[in-house]
Amino acid sequence: MIEPKDLQALLGDLESSRVERTTSTKDIEKFSQAICAFANDMDGSGKPGYLVVGVKDGGDPAEDFCVTDKLLKDLSAIRDSGSILPIPTLSVEKAILSNGEVVVVEVQPSDSPPVRYRGQTWIRVGPRKSIASEQDERILVERRRSLSKTFDLRPCYDCSADNLALDLYTLSYRNQAISRDVIEANHRDLLPQMETLGLYDTKNNCATHAGVLLLATENLNWLPGAYLQFVRYDGPNVYDTIRDERQFRGDLTTLLREIDAFLKHLFPSRPVAVSTLRDEHKTPYPVWAIREFLMNAFMHRDYEYNAPIRFYWFSDRIEIQNPGGLCGSLTKELFPNQSDYRNPKIAEIMKNLGYVERFGHGILRAQKSLADNGNPLAEFDLTQRAFFLVTIRESPI
Repeated sequence: MIEPKDLQALLGDLESSRVERTTSTKDIEKFSQAICAFANDMDGSGKPGYLVVGVKDGGDPAEDFCVTDKLLKDLSAIRDSGSILPIPTLSVEKAILSNGEVVVVEVQPSDSPPVRYRGQTWIRVGPRKSIASEQDERILVERRRSLSKTFDLRPCYDCSADNLALDLYTLSYRNQAISRDVIEANHRDLLPQMETLGLYDTKNNCATHAGVLLLATENLNWLPGAYLQFVRYDGPNVYDTIRDERQFRGDLTTLLREIDAFLKHLFPSRPVAVSTLRDEHKTPYPVWAIREFLMNAFMHRDYEYNAPIRFYWFSDRIEIQNPGGLCGSLTKELFPNQSDYRNPKIAEIMKNLGYVERFGHGILRAQKSLADNGNPLAEFDLTQRAFFLVTIRESPI
């Protein structure tokens, strides 16, 4: 985080493109637009931008401004709200200046631009922010090409536009990922549009791996493990009699929709007497918790492995296993209170599709759902580098 003396100097530079000053403490819309613009780093400085709350336009702290825990939490929550995609890297701290206190949000330049807030790309143009033009977005896309890419953003060289269901993009996903105003004002051809969303690589004339997962008509030809294998056993072991078995495959939209529908009918509730006059409906497994663990598996799995996600229902437990262990900066000590992303573009796609409400809280909320239903908390095997395993025990109803 920036030193107070350096921050003081930056606040005094009214022409700087790296600082946004505001006295408002509640304008989340304005805060989010500023964070999005700093993450895009339009001038290519490679330096962080600063949203400073509690400062007047002239650069002096506002009179009687007081930093509260609620303000710090509200600003920190913007990162994981899912409204800014790809997820920005930022930190929030209180700063004590010579003439008052302020809140500083430090935003790092994104390595996957363009970054959008609610489907619009915001950038800094000198000391002000604005919505990016088509040319601005082209510059940001070119910059992304030159930076290191995660697997989901790398080109899948054999998958051309002929292998993609382009109507799935134009009629469905585009409307969920980009605001209507931007779509109506956009006059680019289809493939350059898809490139700005990380779905296509026009330089190599092929889809990215994220584009394959979302739009390829036969995506298993390029990502052989991109499906879910469900097996229900009569007993507690894999050698027991199989009661039911099926696979869920297809483009990501269809795949997740079918899994959602399947889960709603998988665990019917049944009445349990809680008093002589009242019953409560209980289920052996809360659907929402199982759904959350499955969505996390699709979001965080390693797609370079050919194994599927495994959803095994035994007589006493459920096991969900996906290829790839903890990723990035995550350790056993940090999990699940902190998060990192092996596939940030796939995470963004699932958020746009509505299968993820916000980032970084899913497992904690799933644990609460289990506890509310009377299940033991889920158990995680974090010792393996090749896979991630979660075990959910049945509720004793």
